[in-house]
Amino acid sequence: MTKPVLFTPIALREVKLRNRIAISPMCQYSAKDGVANDWHFAHLARFALGGAGLIFVEATAVRREGRITHGDLGLWEDAQIAPLRRIAEFLKAEGAVPAIQLGHAGRKASMQRPWHGNGPLDANDSARGEEVWPIVAPSPLPMDEGWLVPHALDRGEMATLREDFRRATLRAVDAGFEAVEIHGAHGYLLQSFLSPIGNRRNDAYGGDRAGRMRFPLEVVETVRAAWPKERPLFFRVSAVDGLEGGWTLDDTVALAQELKARGIDVVDCSSGGIAGSATAARIPRSPGFQLPFAERVRREAGIKTMAVGLILEAHQAEAALEAGQADLIAIGREALYDPNWPLRAERALTGEAGMFDFSHWPVQAGWWLERRERGLRVAHEPSGQRRF
Repeated sequence: MTKPVLFTPIALREVKLRNRIAISPMCQYSAKDGVANDWHFAHLARFALGGAGLIFVEATAVRREGRITHGDLGLWEDAQIAPLRRIAEFLKAEGAVPAIQLGHAGRKASMQRPWHGNGPLDANDSARGEEVWPIVAPSPLPMDEGWLVPHALDRGEMATLREDFRRATLRAVDAGFEAVEIHGAHGYLLQSFLSPIGNRRNDAYGGDRAGRMRFPLEVVETVRAAWPKERPLFFRVSAVDGLEGGWTLDDTVALAQELKARGIDVVDCSSGGIAGSATAARIPRSPGFQLPFAERVRREAGIKTMAVGLILEAHQAEAALEAGQADLIAIGREALYDPNWPLRAERALTGEAGMFDFSHWPVQAGWWLERRERGLRVAHEPSGQRRF
């Protein structure tokens, strides 16, 4: 039978993925001083064992003040490299491509961990030793009533941030990552520059779309120059704000064209977040609801895209790739529910032909599962048809 597109390898520059399945960056809010620990290792290792082609480490702050919460990972200092290198080495040893998302939370920094309320830090957080810190943004606009008012960045501070991105990128190289994604979505710093809801500047970094794109594009140029030419660079967008007067899909197509010209290889198409929680948007949610964003960006900007958002089952993902809606499929919370989603998807798409094929599973597990499958088949055959 024809090999499913979902399990056809793809080359991004000189990096080859074994399949088209990526694991989205998913914040665990479990670091101390930005340093990865055993939780992060176990969380990410299971996705490599589960067969994913590309695995992203969660949003990783390029400076301490750029964290969302006190529990965020960071790459603002060299001491944070070694624990991430341990993760990258394991992912690669198990056949996955290790990747990392770099970002700055902007006006959505200095927040509570989700299980402590997911709002501004308060007295309860202070009692736990998690104090408020000053935040920055393109304009002094709080995310919502009761949230911190950010300091508006000046040009010197913006230059410092570009340098932070450059240094974090070099640390990502040192840690052994083979792909980097710049976080330009969900209301964090770069998206707040892009969106007219978050950016009310009247200088060269605000105003019309070209002005609002200027700083994010400068960050892209900085990261691309520091990142090895043979390795791919991703950029995550909120394709739409989903709010009146906000960033639109037309804007995203225009941005994608500029990203391509600056060496971005894949646009990761998410949405929402300019106000409220990370992925909050006033658009209907249903399985694959963001696929049309990835499809239009791919078609009109002529750049590879990664689709994400309620892609829940194998045939849905395969149909999206066959229709040319995206080049990669990113799985997030569904992978938390089933870390073996890629391996199970392959069996679902290959049907009877793949029933006894566990060759892509880790041999330590596949050896047992193949025998169990054969045992179950024998047990369900009528006694007169059993073949021993």
